[in-house]
Amino acid sequence: MSYEEYAQRLSAGLSAAARSVWAKHDWDSGGWLPLWRHMGDSAGVAAYLWDEWLAPQVRVRISEALPEGEADGRRLAVWLAMVHDIGKATPAFACQVDELAEGMRSNGLVMDSAKQMTERSKAPHGVAGQLLLVGWLQGRGWSRREVQQFSVVVGGHHGVPPGDMDLREAAQEPALLYGPAGTESWRQVQGELLDGAAAACRIGGRLPAWQSAKLPQPGQVLLSALVIVSDWIASNSALFPYFQQSGGAGAERVSQALQRLDLPAPWRPRPPRGGAQEVFAARFPWAEEARVRPVQQAALAAARAMEEPGMLVIEAPMGEGKTEAALVAAEVLAAASGAGGCFIALPTMATSNAMFPRLTEWIGSLERAGTASVFLAHSKAALNEHYAGLLFGGQEPVQDVDRDGSPGRRGGASGGLVAHRWLRGRKKGMLSDFAAGTIDQLLFAGLKSRHLALRHLALAGKVVVIDEAHAYDTYMNTYLDTVLAWLGAYRVPVVVLSATLPARRRRQLVEAYCQARRDAPEFDPVEQAEGYPLLTSAVPGSPPRVTALEASGRRTEVHIERLADDPRLLSRRLEEELADGGCALVVRNTVKRVHAAARELREYFEGTDVEVSVAHARFVDLDRAGKDRELLASFGPPAKVAELGGRRPEHPRVVVASQVAEQSLDIDFDLLVTDLAPIDLLLQRMGRLHRHLRGEGQGERPKRLRTARCLITGADWERHPPEPDGGSEFVYRPYPLLRAAAVLNPFLEAASAGGRTGVVRLPDDIDRLVQQAYGPGPAGPPEWGGAMEKAAEKHVLEQAKKAEDARAFLLGAPARPGRPLTGWVEAGVGDADDTPRGRAQVRDTGESLEVLVLQRRADGALTTLPGLGEERGGIELPTEFAPPEDAARIAAASALRLPFPLVRPDVIDRVIEELERDCFPAWQGKDAHWVAGELLLILDEDCRARLAGFDVHYSHEDGLEVTDGA
Repeated sequence: MSYEEYAQRLSAGLSAAARSVWAKHDWDSGGWLPLWRHMGDSAGVAAYLWDEWLAPQVRVRISEALPEGEADGRRLAVWLAMVHDIGKATPAFACQVDELAEGMRSNGLVMDSAKQMTERSKAPHGVAGQLLLVGWLQGRGWSRREVQQFSVVVGGHHGVPPGDMDLREAAQEPALLYGPAGTESWRQVQGELLDGAAAACRIGGRLPAWQSAKLPQPGQVLLSALVIVSDWIASNSALFPYFQQSGGAGAERVSQALQRLDLPAPWRPRPPRGGAQEVFAARFPWAEEARVRPVQQAALAAARAMEEPGMLVIEAPMGEGKTEAALVAAEVLAAASGAGGCFIALPTMATSNAMFPRLTEWIGSLERAGTASVFLAHSKAALNEHYAGLLFGGQEPVQDVDRDGSPGRRGGASGGLVAHRWLRGRKKGMLSDFAAGTIDQLLFAGLKSRHLALRHLALAGKVVVIDEAHAYDTYMNTYLDTVLAWLGAYRVPVVVLSATLPARRRRQLVEAYCQARRDAPEFDPVEQAEGYPLLTSAVPGSPPRVTALEASGRRTEVHIERLADDPRLLSRRLEEELADGGCALVVRNTVKRVHAAARELREYFEGTDVEVSVAHARFVDLDRAGKDRELLASFGPPAKVAELGGRRPEHPRVVVASQVAEQSLDIDFDLLVTDLAPIDLLLQRMGRLHRHLRGEGQGERPKRLRTARCLITGADWERHPPEPDGGSEFVYRPYPLLRAAAVLNPFLEAASAGGRTGVVRLPDDIDRLVQQAYGPGPAGPPEWGGAMEKAAEKHVLEQAKKAEDARAFLLGAPARPGRPLTGWVEAGVGDADDTPRGRAQVRDTGESLEVLVLQRRADGALTTLPGLGEERGGIELPTEFAPPEDAARIAAASALRLPFPLVRPDVIDRVIEELERDCFPAWQGKDAHWVAGELLLILDEDCRARLAGFDVHYSHEDGLEVTDGA
């Protein structure tokens, strides 16, 4: 059957009354669409999506409980898409447009006017449709239990499956569903359309076999999502024009629409052939003499050895090529599972931006035909230059039926990659074949929210890679574990990466994916495994496998010692260490400490050739990107430095940074000074020491810095146990800091005895230190015991509260097969999106405010910030009308999040009130989408402002500084 034939079969023989029922109407043009035509369009689209767009592993999940497998799955999906809007064949819906309702009345469909139908809201057409389908199936001998798992797909096609109360309330208003008492015309037309749909989709003979099926909830979710996507496409009037009058449509209507839509076919992966060296060399731009590393070789072998796709956890040191290992493993697992794409989840926007070009390079190396759709999944994606190059190509735009506020821009292809014009916005972007983005995009799949089924469809067709798995707190892990349970139910292959993963957390990840009860004995080996690097593979229903590996052979001995938390002492020590040149990284746990240290160092080194710079997250986006480029051009791998036209500093250089230095950048320093932090983060920071080989025996480094050394500060070391800085305790809580100090204490004690230094050997000591710090055993000297125990008790209570808070909108685990999705996301958050408010649902971040930072010159003109570069800085912005496209984009890229003092509960309302005074009405329309709805922080000619009693200052050197103006 062609995609056109569904409408042709349905319309054949329909009565005039059935043909008069309307589904779509445009108030401006008067155009309308009959329900039978929209039903046929939706069915044709669903058939096309099944045949040409869905990943094979999604089709399998939908079909696995049906007697004839995928043949039944296709029939069921197309039929449900055809009948999804049957609820529009009710008085409650049809009365809304008088002239169309009058046409229906003239064909015997009696109804009151919309004003007379005061209870109309009790029977929205999704709920009404579910009830009509229930009645139709029960008339064929189905029980209520049997029918609900199918009918809920119709009820939930607007993104929220109805709850029991919704269904009962609508059922109690029969006049809204079937017309006035004593009339049968509505029931006749409803039956005629449902009978016609069954005949058009040829499912009548399959109903008895489906009656005994028990659809798993994952299959119901995917059917719901497929129906939603089919409806959105078929509702797009640019693709499927409305009728200007009743009658037929073009014979090639569906085919022409789908040709214009031009969705890329999913990736059809082939298992990579050859040995590890051959595979990795083909995928990544390695030097000719480079050799595959043991963990990469083992990851490829482990993926190939898995009996069926499951979870692979790769634990290996920093710089061992885990990302490359994950991508090759994903390729193997995708081929085995029938995945049609890949999503890489990372901790931050910065890490996502850094990953995106690596992802596209890997896609370019794959054996594939046609175009692949790609997506950068975070709220600032359109400001990423690499992604923007794909966004602003030459494709003809198609109007988006899902008006979700995303820019209606054009998409373009480059090198076989396309940021597809229809796959945009917070609801559809993740449906692209390949995506990199923040972990929030993954965690949203565990959040009760509208159109959640679309997020599940987006993930169910991919391999999911979770990077930096150690970086998430209890609140986020609560969501992550729920999402992993659903991914396991979908049989989505998952690859988890970490350099510093606690054994307990490793076990929890595997148990969640396998949907096992906590502490099941068969998972003991996962937690008890020894060795590092380590690979863990798990498939639901089978015992997990754990394999210890050898590292690549490259090791770094980091000599660590305490340093008192005294700014003047730090300055003198750096003067001594950098006497012969070199580059030092000073990592602080708060931006306030970054600024304080930078001020002290600049004052101390004034008049010398020592340069002091800062790096943290409190820069506007454009400056932050420039800072990252500059760091890579000065401290990155030699190849990256050359690519960016940079060079290693010739004179002494000190970079004072916040946590941005521990995650997102491949940078390398001669000396490290760091605040005390949780042990996994300390080890990540140590990974920035002597990260790259600079000459034989590091001979190209200054002589006194050829030994990697880390000075740990940020605590009062005279106390027992040491007392961390208050800001560090606020960020990380005391107990993880004390556990880090405890496991490092033997090394630090050795450093203070007789002038010797304690040596942490990377990677050999990584796993041991992490497991000791996060394990249940005691740590630290006996005299620390009381304080440690008190901190532990408080920590347990705090973590329990975080977990409990996270459950407020947490999705439940998959229920038993056959249980309908009724009420699946009841008491949810509504729409979830990648905004500060949306991210706060899945991150324990508290209040957050983002502002666009602009300047008011002395002459009164509003401009972008000076100093952003010749083409970006100081551009005048109109306030009486929307700014031009290019200028608005620069303004949007001048965003930053306000720091804690300005978002405290007692201050934030006043901050918002003051910022809203600078809201320009002309900037709020759809033609100003880059800046509409944004808060503006407008600085004076000296880049200063007064906000809620605080003095605010911004500079391109130091970012945003906030001081109490009292």
